Amino acid sequence: MAKSKVYFTDMHVTFEEPLPAKLKRLMRLAGFETINFKDKFTAVKIHFGEPGNLAFLRPNYARVVCDYVKELGGKPFLTDCNTLYVGGRKNSLDHLDSAYQNGFNPLVTGVHSIIADGLRGLDEHLVPVEGGDYVKEAKIGAAIMDADIVISLAHFKGHEAAGFGGAIKNLGMGSGSRAGKMEMHSAGKPHVEQESCVGCGRCVRICAHGAPSVTNGKASIDQDKCVGCGRCVGACPTDAVQHNWDEANDVMSRKMAEYTKAVIQGRPNFNINMVIDVSPYCDCHAENDIPIVPDVGMFASFDPVALDMACADAVNRQPAIEGSMLAQSAHTHHDHFTDVFPDTCWMAAMEQGQKIGIGTMEYELIRV
Repeated sequence: MAKSKVYFTDMHVTFEEPLPAKLKRLMRLAGFETINFKDKFTAVKIHFGEPGNLAFLRPNYARVVCDYVKELGGKPFLTDCNTLYVGGRKNSLDHLDSAYQNGFNPLVTGVHSIIADGLRGLDEHLVPVEGGDYVKEAKIGAAIMDADIVISLAHFKGHEAAGFGGAIKNLGMGSGSRAGKMEMHSAGKPHVEQESCVGCGRCVRICAHGAPSVTNGKASIDQDKCVGCGRCVGACPTDAVQHNWDEANDVMSRKMAEYTKAVIQGRPNFNINMVIDVSPYCDCHAENDIPIVPDVGMFASFDPVALDMACADAVNRQPAIEGSMLAQSAHTHHDHFTDVFPDTCWMAAMEQGQKIGIGTMEYELIRV
């Protein structure tokens, strides 16, 4: 496979070209205008940031992307899917409240935000994954699959399970419905935390397989009947139904690559990674800690594998910021992300992405 082109620009500016204009120029030179946006619904996949986290991308960057799509005749919207864990983005109403709190509202971004998997994280399309080793049918948020074009605008940062989060995590894990996220995170099926259960029976009513039952005011799930769809997780009003965080990190990363293929296969897509505020934790955390390295810049490519690989290499060339989690690590693994979280395996997503044909780890870096 030939090397993929990855375009890069740093964060230096001039009076004539501030950062928003520089991002637009990067996108143009990377081939953004070769996509036919005319009258096409365009999903701009982004992370709105968990309340309390301040490392997420500023909505100003999303405005640049969406304005550019509109300039080319498209119909853009910002989107993300609900979370599997308890927090400020577990259902679409709380999710939108969190997005507005962090500045992602139409007055700032110029577009509407749509939570792709609906009110409770149950609105999904089942998408076959050709050549998948782990996922045969990905469960993707409906609004993302209903779009004609997908653009990933990702904050490139560390992650305690995936090593780092870039285009593949933004598209793969981020586009999964509640059941999809459970499939990536877990090799098992949900269970009920008995002390939190109020015996309301919502899990019983939503299950098509008769797995949950309520006895003596407490629900339980028959693991033999359960198919692992995750609908009971979304239905539970007290968050008593929990999935099992029992998937090995390398397998989770490979599943993310396969979910990414489900999202981008068969339609135009484009990817942007902002390697700034490189926090050790994902933007899903309600805290972010100080960055582990200095800001690097903005990267863009049609190839999500090459893009993530180029960003990882760029971060690994940076010095550790004094006092950061990276500076406090033993530096024994010769890569910053593994030094911060030694149990992670970020190369697994790169290898799987290349294997299933969504990109290549070989890239040509073009500075603009």
